[in-house]
Amino acid sequence: MIEGKQYIEIVKKFFLFLISEFQFEIINEKIRGNAFYDVQYATPSKIVSVNYENIENYFQVIIFMLQNGKMPNYDDKTKTLHLNKLSNNIMSQIDKNEIVLNNEYFINFISNNEIEKKILKSAKELRLCLNNFNL
Repeated sequence: MIEGKQYIEIVKKFFLFLISEFQFEIINEKIRGNAFYDVQYATPSKIVSVNYENIENYFQVIIFMLQNGKMPNYDDKTKTLHLNKLSNNIMSQIDKNEIVLNNEYFINFISNNEIEKKILKSAKELRLCLNNFNL
């Protein structure tokens, strides 16, 4: 298990590129007891939610494509993109040199446990998707 404050700090560290490279802002940091943690980043056109259900050990990154500045319906598969499905569909299209450069960006990031490994893997995948596809 990971504590809420620790989760928030790790997400902010691993996903710093959203702010420095893609002009996102953190709009929400949510800790619900020891059960659910979420960090949300936003631009005028999208929100990225990095959340973890601690009890279920369920981690996910969701990209919401805003419609007129508003969140889409969660069931709208064209505007609510789950990173794991998106990555499965597009990773084979990314140039190997881009993957090498992306790995170099994250070379100094260390994951100390299973959840940190999941967070780091998702950060790497999201950065590749944002750099290579018009999301």
